[in-house]
Amino acid sequence: MRFHPVAWGVIVGTFLSRTGFFMTLPFLGIYLGKVKGIDPAIVGSILALSLLVGTISSFAGGALSDRVGRYPVMITAMGAWSIVLIGYVFATETWMFFVLSACNGLFRNVFEPTARALLADVTSDDQRAAVFNARYFAINLGGAIGPLIGLQLGAGSTSLLPFLVTAIIFAVYAAVLVVFMVMFKEQLKKDVAADPVTMNQMARIVFTDKVFLYLLLGNLFVAGAYSHLDTTLSLYIGHDRIEAYSFLFVVNTISVLALQYPLAKFMKRYSSMTALKLGCLLFGLGLFGFGLFTNLFWLSVSMVVFTIGEILCFVVGDILIGEIAPEHLRGAYYGASGFAFLGQSVCAWIGGVLLQVLGFGQGPLIFAILMLLTFIALPFYQRGQYLWEQRQQQRNSCEKSSQVMI
Repeated sequence: MRFHPVAWGVIVGTFLSRTGFFMTLPFLGIYLGKVKGIDPAIVGSILALSLLVGTISSFAGGALSDRVGRYPVMITAMGAWSIVLIGYVFATETWMFFVLSACNGLFRNVFEPTARALLADVTSDDQRAAVFNARYFAINLGGAIGPLIGLQLGAGSTSLLPFLVTAIIFAVYAAVLVVFMVMFKEQLKKDVAADPVTMNQMARIVFTDKVFLYLLLGNLFVAGAYSHLDTTLSLYIGHDRIEAYSFLFVVNTISVLALQYPLAKFMKRYSSMTALKLGCLLFGLGLFGFGLFTNLFWLSVSMVVFTIGEILCFVVGDILIGEIAPEHLRGAYYGASGFAFLGQSVCAWIGGVLLQVLGFGQGPLIFAILMLLTFIALPFYQRGQYLWEQRQQQRNSCEKSSQVMI
């Protein structure tokens, strides 16, 4: 695949950084509960805070990158994120973990939409699906390797080595981004508009786009469903079966690697919104399976179903945002898509509360509730699909009219 060198740099950097991420942060709930002795509701709140702060900061980070450029924002965020990982090594009090969790959400969600916008910037329309599929493949390849390395280094136990290794990886990625910024100065100049739109103008444009708003509302519940993978499921299974949880995490990642490209080829027959609706349905069914089954085989089947939903929703969602967004506001749109993390924050908290109130023996009931919450996304996607099809028809009509006039 002939991608722009910057695109390849981001894809490779994504693989390395996600390897570090997955060997540390998915085990954070287990670490806080088992090693630090923090009760499940507090752990859920700590993890939820990261997602809440990420929700607030995502739009600002993406919009800022439209004004000052992608590289300065990405370098600053990744460098600061590495310092946060070092902070986990020295934290001893519960309040410290709340602060670190907030910073983790801040820097992660400033970096992520900016990186996605940069990928869209340097990729032509006909290659955008391929480059975002490659990025998602890199994420999940890191997800396959990361937990295995994390377990070897003692993730979820008293060992602090995973935090240090991840911090080093993040710092190296920040340094590589500095090199890219120097090498591709012309691209850096293009990133910043000659007459940049103000933050208020960006907000008005983005949040009056009805197609985008319905997509975002649906994504709140789908993102909430995904959040249970490393929050509620981590607490539910990982509290006494950490090996089983680690195995399911690897099943998730391997399923993405095996199924991503066949699914992408298959879903070309259908609209993006149809793929999102199907993904939402499978997300919910997979969640219910986690609570219904205790046998590792059927838990693995549930994870495969869950993973197919993940692929359909997240890869297609990124491509769709790139299509919806005007070029000069791409960072703002990708940043605004981070408001879906509000769903992650709320659902992570709900999952922790349900475990605290109902108990670990009520898995079917707990995950049935989480499944129903996921299905709330379906009517929003349905309305968004209708409006998006109308918009495309209007564009096609305008193009035909222009051709007739010429």
